[in-house]
Amino acid sequence: MERLLQEKKHILKSEALQEYIMKTSVLPRENEALKKLREATMSHEWSLMSVPPEQGQFMSLLLKLMNASKTIEIGVFTGYSLLTTALALPENGKITAIDLDRESFYNIGLPFIKEAGVEHKINFLEGDAHLLLDKLLEEGEEGRYDFAFVDADKLNNAHYHERLLKLVRIGGLIAYDNTLWFGSVAEPEISSVTEPGKAPGEDFFDRVRRHTKEFNKILASDHRVEISQVCIGDGVTLCLRLS
Repeated sequence: MERLLQEKKHILKSEALQEYIMKTSVLPRENEALKKLREATMSHEWSLMSVPPEQGQFMSLLLKLMNASKTIEIGVFTGYSLLTTALALPENGKITAIDLDRESFYNIGLPFIKEAGVEHKINFLEGDAHLLLDKLLEEGEEGRYDFAFVDADKLNNAHYHERLLKLVRIGGLIAYDNTLWFGSVAEPEISSVTEPGKAPGEDFFDRVRRHTKEFNKILASDHRVEISQVCIGDGVTLCLRLS
């Protein structure tokens, strides 16, 4: 866990180039409500979990190019990516937002979402994502979503993937965050395992790294989607649903 706090989320290792991109292309065009939310999130002990602004800008452009109007988000935190999506959708757009805990969103993010005038686009569901996704399928939501963004429990990405392939329409996009996990996916494997699901000396960071590598392999071999792993933020893998 300590290692996670010490890592930098941006894959780009040149600080000068990162600063140039932020000052030239990203921050001058950041929505004022997004800026306020980003700054408010910085006081949170887990502020590193928030989507960086350059990634938000990229997602906004994708949503507009797709003419997306109905999306789903798993993992909300304070709501930076959620507000980004809400601002990019048309006035009648709808977002189903799922998180296990509403505290960070309601205490930090919601006031800025109200300020931006997009609260009506959001349906926040608190609870276990597996159960809530299954409920959406039971309610006839299969194939109804244009876009899904997943930034939640990385250990369960493979399970979310199977459900989202039903909820997102053919031709729609699923985006998975943190698929490069601070660049650690290129580190050597931990060879031996002493107990189910855990290697010797493996901490939370390393466990997520291992699961992320396994999930990346799953996506790479999944012929139901066309993929592109984008080196932005902490790595985002886009999956175009083909079938």
